[in-house]
Amino acid sequence: MRANFDKRTAWLATPCILALLACTAAARAMQLPTRETVVITDVTVVDVEGGHSTGPRTVLVDDGRIVSIEAPQDAHIPSSAQRVDGHGRFLIPGLVDMHVHLFNLSSHRPPNDWSFPLYVANGITGVREMRGDAPSMVLVNRWRKALEGGELIAPRILAAGISVHGSSPDDAAHQVDAAADAGADFIKVFSDVPASNWRAILAAAHGRSLPVVGHVPAGVPLLVAAAAGQRSNEHLMQAYEACSSIEAQLLQQRRDIDGDALTERRDTQEARTLNAFDPAICRGIARSLVVTGQVQVPTPVLADEDSMGKSGSPGTDPRRQFLRADERMRWQRFVASYTAQDAALAKLRWPIAHQIVSFMHQAGVPIMAGTDSPMPGVYPGFALHEEMELLVESGLTPREALYSATLEPARFLGIADTSGSVAVGKRADLVLLDADPTRDIHNARRINAVLLDGRLLRRADIDALLKQAASVQAP
Repeated sequence: MRANFDKRTAWLATPCILALLACTAAARAMQLPTRETVVITDVTVVDVEGGHSTGPRTVLVDDGRIVSIEAPQDAHIPSSAQRVDGHGRFLIPGLVDMHVHLFNLSSHRPPNDWSFPLYVANGITGVREMRGDAPSMVLVNRWRKALEGGELIAPRILAAGISVHGSSPDDAAHQVDAAADAGADFIKVFSDVPASNWRAILAAAHGRSLPVVGHVPAGVPLLVAAAAGQRSNEHLMQAYEACSSIEAQLLQQRRDIDGDALTERRDTQEARTLNAFDPAICRGIARSLVVTGQVQVPTPVLADEDSMGKSGSPGTDPRRQFLRADERMRWQRFVASYTAQDAALAKLRWPIAHQIVSFMHQAGVPIMAGTDSPMPGVYPGFALHEEMELLVESGLTPREALYSATLEPARFLGIADTSGSVAVGKRADLVLLDADPTRDIHNARRINAVLLDGRLLRRADIDALLKQAASVQAP
């Protein structure tokens, strides 16, 4: 159901900022431990870039930073340090979900701060928020300060953007300026943006030194968008068309329309698009794409969105207890609207999605892990592990899947000097695992402890966090 990806911008549509700020009350009740000196002894450090895990090592953390990584016999351990036994365990960088939604602009519901503990409990210490507005940016900054001050258990919001559509190219450019003035870290575009407005958005964003990311618009070829400077593409938008033998014909039939009519036309073409998938063409597209440097956030975990229709109701999933009541209702409505045609398209779509990801990866196209949570069936935090597992099924090694959720996002966001790997001087956003994730990516779920901004959450703390999160949402 690709139409579900396209939520047209409701410009400044959130409730008043005072109401938004009040929504964080529950999340604020879950405070972080104090930041102290922490030492992890005899641990194996996973190198997500080079692939050569080293150990045993003693890792010292102080004031939110990694101070030293030493062989045990060389390490100096302060007597006041909190000790964590790393023997037989594996240390990885904190995970990053590069496509989440913390705001509900279309439905005007409260922000999704209920998801914060779920991210942290799953080792996700950073997220990229994909659709806010000007009031949202105020709240994002408040959340960031609360995390830094130890007042809030939440992932670090590494970047937050504002979506732009525009009624004309000039209006689109003005909206870019407004978004920049509001403090957006990037400009987001959706599939329904007409090509003329999209070009104006790119030019205006370049003038304000803001990256443009999001959906490649439905009237623009994938390679054209990548070459023009759209820095990321989400959900493989326009990749299905580019990997078909009929891309030119499909886009010709979308000319001179925009908005809902454009995405509706694309959706009516989907079965034809998928049936025209050509592996040879797709390999060529992947080779051309790598030259542009555009990064893909393929979100294969959204397969769960469609498979949910086959399984009936999400009510039997034990993770349902963590959903806020209004979110449960939204998911139930989705399941009720799921049709046999949706199921047929899903059955055709997702094997092709896996092939596209595989071809892109083989060609060297950068891939980042993202989930689009909390789309129906996509549980915040938990879904990133499913995403990494699906990336492995699509041809990435477990280490490469970890890279897609750690160092690749850090490099994309320009923060690799402080984040994305376990190294001296970097932020102490870390996850301690009970088994080696480079042998089996499922081991990334076996979390023993999380360090969030240098603050230690042991397994008992994580379990208590999840218990509290469920109790807050209990009917």
